[in-house]
Amino acid sequence: MGPVPAGVLQLLALMGALALVHVPLGSYMARVYSSDRHLRVEKWIYKGIGADPGTGMRWPAYLRGVLAFSAAGVLFLYLLQRLQGVLPGSLGFSSVGPAQSFNTAASFVTNTNWQSYYGEQTMGHVVQTVGLAVQNFVSAAVGIAVAVALVRGFARARTGEIGNFWVDLVRGTVRILVPMAAVAAVVLVACGAIQNFSGIHEVGQFMGGSQQWNGGAVASQEAIKELGTNGGGYFNANSAHPFENPTPFTNLFEIFLILVIPFSLTRTFGVMVGSVRQGYAILATMGTIWVGFIALMMWTEFAHHGPALQAAGASMEGKELRFGVGGSSIFAVSTTLTSTGAVDSFHSSFTGLGGGIAMLGMMLGEIAPGGTGSGLYGILIMAVIAVFIAGLMVGRTPEYLGKKIGSRQIKLAAVYILITPALVLVFSAFAMALPTPPHSMLNPGAHGFSEVLYAYTSAANNNGSAFAGLNANTDWFNATTGLAMLLGRFLPMVFVLALAGSLAGQKPVPVTAGTLRTEKPLFAGLLVGVILIITGLTYFPALALGPLAEGLA
Repeated sequence: MGPVPAGVLQLLALMGALALVHVPLGSYMARVYSSDRHLRVEKWIYKGIGADPGTGMRWPAYLRGVLAFSAAGVLFLYLLQRLQGVLPGSLGFSSVGPAQSFNTAASFVTNTNWQSYYGEQTMGHVVQTVGLAVQNFVSAAVGIAVAVALVRGFARARTGEIGNFWVDLVRGTVRILVPMAAVAAVVLVACGAIQNFSGIHEVGQFMGGSQQWNGGAVASQEAIKELGTNGGGYFNANSAHPFENPTPFTNLFEIFLILVIPFSLTRTFGVMVGSVRQGYAILATMGTIWVGFIALMMWTEFAHHGPALQAAGASMEGKELRFGVGGSSIFAVSTTLTSTGAVDSFHSSFTGLGGGIAMLGMMLGEIAPGGTGSGLYGILIMAVIAVFIAGLMVGRTPEYLGKKIGSRQIKLAAVYILITPALVLVFSAFAMALPTPPHSMLNPGAHGFSEVLYAYTSAANNNGSAFAGLNANTDWFNATTGLAMLLGRFLPMVFVLALAGSLAGQKPVPVTAGTLRTEKPLFAGLLVGVILIITGLTYFPALALGPLAEGLA
């Protein structure tokens, strides 16, 4: 079988698996966040943290819970790295420096998992498992909690309460992420991923020297890394490393893990607002963009321009031969259209246009299907913008899911969509204008600029993947990407929760003959157009200087 049909078959198999679990998983998550019953282990956790699960929260209190919990996570993870040299299970590694400790703490707490270090040469077992793996769970649970709070804003009426953050956090972790990750880890171990607490081993002699590898609880971290759309690898090669991703089957399975919760949350949304067709409209929007980007990526990477590519049959530089161009293209698109950041190939080695497609996926706001939770609330913000534009076109007051979209709602949505582009473009401009940061660029010209632009796009959108040609382990990049990650994660959440509170306080608007039917294909098409146009208008000048200039050269 040729590489192109093989890639198409992988895509079809993946779509079939996602379709198979969409309804049961989405409905289950809706029950998790709607139930009044608390499990015994959850009651113990509430008692331990001093939370009252029966208390409803208005949006300012919910936001304070998100920020307080996340700030505690940043401090704990920072101190854990700074004390690594005196901790057991450090594998002889010294404590991590202040700038890198801050960057890594910000990275994992914000669900970004940007790594400016070699995992197997920097982090011992305690930091990996007690620090990084724990944040993989709870940062994903925070994202789902904020998304569910926004969904409640649409579903509830005449109340300012949008749920209880501590209940949503605990339930997301205990009832969804932990059991699913446990099953996924068993599958990965059965397929060859390692799971141990082994020390450092010398493996053979190579050109007068020895190759050293250390073990670790890799399969368990790999499972939640993908399932929670985190992306941080145990090893520097990430999901291209055979200890993390041993076979073509595990490669497809890991892509499935990346996508399964974000796509299924659209079902959760539909069930909770009382109209599963509304969930299918959002799903159709996400799926259209995802499939379209995969088709574009495969086309650019299979195109045979130049003698080297013609001889290889495709653009093979930076690709893992076990997975081929098809598997690598699906992985690259899925990881950049979500907030995952895991890689099974190196995006800097993609064709100029292929690297631009990966970058554009993040610039959309990672909403097709996006991260665990963040993808859903991101595309719902875009839906609010689309409804507003449609209302202007026909001269009606815009409504969405029975709620009026007035000046307050549209201001909150507008500020939300402006935050991330501002962070990306401002930090990229400073990095290129100052004398020192450009020294980190491996390549000159358009590709070098793409390395910097990709770094800040990845950081501000909480993705975590890198263009792999930029030395980001400098004080400048550790500090600025860390700041971009924190602002890119929590500033948008302020406006999401404020919007949720505003919507929850409204009374429902009755459906009339003039109401825009937002569950119809026409609205899904409008939403796709709005997403692409807003992103294009925002980022086209920067893309023209980087990947477009390189791809068209």
